[in-house]
Amino acid sequence: MALAIVSFGYKYGQPVGLDLVLDVRFIPNPFFVPELRLLTGLDPRVTEYVMGHVEARRFIDEVGRVLEFLLPLYQREGKSYLTIGLGCTGGRHRSPVLARQLQTRLASAGFESTVRDHDLAR
Repeated sequence: MALAIVSFGYKYGQPVGLDLVLDVRFIPNPFFVPELRLLTGLDPRVTEYVMGHVEARRFIDEVGRVLEFLLPLYQREGKSYLTIGLGCTGGRHRSPVLARQLQTRLASAGFESTVRDHDLAR
């Protein structure tokens, strides 16, 4: 099964074709930290800020567990692809960080995936 994780910004609308959508706007926003505002979730300083919050780490753990349960069931039913959307406000900080963290979590459980950033360049 081809597994894709897509980061996006709700203010631009949800991308088409997402099978599962998770809202990560409950995590503090790096946009409001002046030294992080112009950076993206690809910058290690933004990753450190986002993952420095216990709720971000718990989110990855909890969602990872749910997906470890669901992915084999989707595969058993013959689903050939699954696209998971992670959305934050603008799609530049939180969702790109968490998409990569989720990719790493799933890889550790044997599930390979790709990450696509829908709104990172906006």
